[in-house]
Amino acid sequence: MSTHFGVYVHVPFCASRCDYCAFATWTDRDPLMAAYAEACATELRRATRDEGLPPATSLYVGGGTPSRLPAELLGEILGAAVLAPGAEVTAECNPEDASADRFARWHAAGVTRVSFGVQSMVPHVLAGLGRRHGTTQVAAAVALAGEAGLASLNVDLILGAAAETDADVAATLDAVLALEPRPAHVSAYALTVEPGTPLARDPARHPDDDVLARRYALVDAALSAAGYRWYEVSNWAVPGHECRHNALYWAQGDYRGIGCAAHSHRGRRRWWNIRTPERYIEAVRARRPTTAADEVLTEEQSAFEGLALALRTSVGVPASVVPDDPDLDGLLERRGARAVLTVRGRLLANEVTVRLRTQG
Repeated sequence: MSTHFGVYVHVPFCASRCDYCAFATWTDRDPLMAAYAEACATELRRATRDEGLPPATSLYVGGGTPSRLPAELLGEILGAAVLAPGAEVTAECNPEDASADRFARWHAAGVTRVSFGVQSMVPHVLAGLGRRHGTTQVAAAVALAGEAGLASLNVDLILGAAAETDADVAATLDAVLALEPRPAHVSAYALTVEPGTPLARDPARHPDDDVLARRYALVDAALSAAGYRWYEVSNWAVPGHECRHNALYWAQGDYRGIGCAAHSHRGRRRWWNIRTPERYIEAVRARRPTTAADEVLTEEQSAFEGLALALRTSVGVPASVVPDDPDLDGLLERRGARAVLTVRGRLLANEVTVRLRTQG
């Protein structure tokens, strides 16, 4: 059994909402920040005591926009956590929120890793995505983080914006690789059309699958040539700099979600918290359960989910579970006793998973 345990903290505050976003975030709840941080710290302390949580080997603060939260409030939440020696502590940051003071306070509070929401390094692509930062802010933010001792950095990219070209993707990659210090981790996600979002209501801006495939191949080739290695379909890292917290998710590890809408996982049980910050704060103050709902997977469901998650990683799946199916030719390659997705297979990971399930 894995000795790793994670804590996820959800920060639901944003300055503006990107029109592709379906996360539990709000742009008009800033007055709740102090009360929300107090509630998160309280829930974390209670869970540690009442649920017997082990020391966390990783803690991830996501959102929303964690960097919108005043640094002292983020420190209050982190101060409630019991961390294992050498724990990885990640906080997400928008480039426009970067400052020497913020990063110094983060470092003092225990943050070891910063994940920047960059999305693109081309101005018209950023504008098309509704992002508020400019490309010069990215370089300045990365430099400030490095100067504060936060040298373990990730850059998040999004592929498939309507305003984007292949040349824009290449320019973004060149600019990311030229950052100082150079981020040791890059995540590149295909733009996803989420129901109910403004993007979903505008088919003219929906990404094309063939275009996304071509741009994914561009990203993989450029990062591979620069010394990065893919370890999950959308994630590349310089060896030794993989995100331990995300790896915990992909290995079906246990983690505790803190904050509104945060998800948790122990054994085969999953549960998620009340969605809105007001109701979450009220529940914590009243000592009521913060859980909104839960589910318990059957052994068969859990086993298949584990197979689907492993398939998305460079660890792959046991070669013995791969059927002799010509439709899988070129999508998987055998590496000893394991079967791992090829670049083309990564583009069709969901289809490969379905194929394994139907023939398994």
